[in-house]
Amino acid sequence: MEHSLTFMSDGLKLSGVLHVPEGRKPGLRLPTFIVLHGFVGTKDKSHVELVARMIEEMGYCVFRIDFRGCGQSEGARGEVRCHDQVADTRNALTFIAQREEVDPDRIALTGHSFGAAVAIFTGGVDQRVAAVVSLCGWGDGERKFRGQHPTPEAWARFTGILEAGRKHKAETGESMWVSRFDVVPIPEELRKNLSPHAQFEVPVETAISMYHFRAEDVVADIAPRPLLLFHTAGDVVTPMEQSIRLFEKAGANAELMIPTGVSHFPLSEDDAAHTRALIAAWLAKFFPTPLSDTA
Repeated sequence: MEHSLTFMSDGLKLSGVLHVPEGRKPGLRLPTFIVLHGFVGTKDKSHVELVARMIEEMGYCVFRIDFRGCGQSEGARGEVRCHDQVADTRNALTFIAQREEVDPDRIALTGHSFGAAVAIFTGGVDQRVAAVVSLCGWGDGERKFRGQHPTPEAWARFTGILEAGRKHKAETGESMWVSRFDVVPIPEELRKNLSPHAQFEVPVETAISMYHFRAEDVVADIAPRPLLLFHTAGDVVTPMEQSIRLFEKAGANAELMIPTGVSHFPLSEDDAAHTRALIAAWLAKFFPTPLSDTA
């Protein structure tokens, strides 16, 4: 069962969809995941929608949301600020905790890529978060970008874009817009995994916000709450070392999984079955649901 919902975040109306497993009986409050989409993505027709449906099938309520400025939510299009997305996540938690289907003491976060970084940071600063599952996420924006623009020429081009954007803003008062693929390169063959509702241009200030965002600084504060860092070994979009470094800084009850697979999208056709089995096993141990036997 799905419910289209809206909630407020800093005066903006944001869009979400609540998934409720069919096996839920009246009065039963279930552990719940808030699912966070990737870089200027959307909750719909996207990789995180696949994530949401997978987790629902495992016996959890799931609330997938559009961040401000994305999808069906209000806000300036493409103007992503990392700490605004943290605020959106915390406001989503406050909202969904009031639903009768949801156990307010067992609300976890999961996200993919950029959404994973936001999930980790939010889990570190908000003790209401019961667990965090990061899928191909990152913890240090500057180091991530260096891995995504690995040659001296590519790094010079990327940092040149940042500097040109700062200069343009100072001189005109307006943002300079660039292709999303100039910020986060994605091989052509993987772009089919992006939502058709995703945005393909962003202001340079978005890249600058990501550059300075460091979930690594707060990841240790998630402990002793459970944390899963899941990262495909051959990720050609977000460097795998990001999850390794996060694990090195994490505290108790953190687990690192690096399965084989070449995709940045672990629920793509070739990797989905393996991903599902690994995540189901982790959830059964660290964040079980009363519907696990029937899901």
